[in-house]
Amino acid sequence: MREYLAPIKWDIHLSAELETPQRLDLLQRAQWWIDYKEARDVLHRLEQIMRYGPGRVRPPNILLVSPSNNGKSMLIEKFRRDHTPEPTEGTDVENLPIIVLQMPTRPTFNRFYAELLAELGAPHSRWFRSQDMERVALKTLRAVSARILIIDELHNMLAGSGTARREFLNVLRYLGNTLRIPIVGAGTHEAYLAIRTDAQLENRFEPIILPLWEPGTEAATLMMSFATSLPLRRASYDLLRGDVIRAIISRTGGHIGEILALLRAAAIIAIETGEEEINDRALRTAHYKGPLERRTIIERRLSGVL
Repeated sequence: MREYLAPIKWDIHLSAELETPQRLDLLQRAQWWIDYKEARDVLHRLEQIMRYGPGRVRPPNILLVSPSNNGKSMLIEKFRRDHTPEPTEGTDVENLPIIVLQMPTRPTFNRFYAELLAELGAPHSRWFRSQDMERVALKTLRAVSARILIIDELHNMLAGSGTARREFLNVLRYLGNTLRIPIVGAGTHEAYLAIRTDAQLENRFEPIILPLWEPGTEAATLMMSFATSLPLRRASYDLLRGDVIRAIISRTGGHIGEILALLRAAAIIAIETGEEEINDRALRTAHYKGPLERRTIIERRLSGVL
C-alpha cells in the first residue's frame, strides 16, 4: 500500500501522465508512506495498546528504538494521521486520542511541559511555575480524552545533566501512573540506555527495534514498492538485481530515509534524461551523497582548514 502523507493535488495513479515539470515538482514536494512488514507490526502493536491499555493500573508502554533516519518519525506520523478524529460539534473541547511531542533538545522540566502544552493547544507562559505547568498538562490531557502519549527523540534527555535525566525518568513514571494511559518513547539506542538506568521503567517499556536494512528480498520489495509509486513511465527492474540492491544498501548505510532519498534523486535523473526508470546509470549519477560520503567530504574539508 502506498499513499501520500501530505495533501497532493495529483492522483497517484495518473502521476506518470503529467508533464515533466509537474512530475519533477511532485518528486520534490510529496512524501510517501511505503508499507513494509516491520512497520505493519509496529502499527498493529500501537493499535493494540491504544485500544486496550488506557485505564489499567500499569498501562503497557513501548520503546521504539532505531538508528536516526530509519523511519521512526514517519511511522509515528502515519499512526497519528490514521487516527485523526472527526471534529466534534457543539463543544469547545477537541478530542485528541494521540498526543505526539518531541523531547526538547535542551531538556528541562519546564521546557518539556511547555512542549506538551503547546501540542495540546493549552494556554501557558514561561512564567508558569513547574507545578502549575504539570497541573494544566494533566488536566488538559484528561479533557481531550488522550489515550496514548508518544514522545519522539527521547534520546534528547541525555543532553541534560544527570539530575535532569533522573527528573525526566520520574516524569515518565508519574505520567503513566497518574493518567493510566500508555506511553511510547521513540529514539535511538541512547534512549534505550537511558531507560535501562531505571529498573522500574525498564520493566514497563517493551522494546521494539527497527533495524537497518540489509540486502535481500525484503529490501528489494521495499525499493520496488517505492519506485512503483513514483511518477515514472517505465518499470524499474534494475531494483530487483542483487548487485544493485547491495550497492544501494552500501551507499545509504541501510537507513530507510537514505534509501528513499537516493531513489527519489535517481527518479529525477530518470525523468530528466527521458529514460523513465531507476536503473544503474540513474543511481550512479543521482545528486545524492550517502552518510559515509558526506562524512568523508566534511572531514577532508576540516583537515584542510586545520
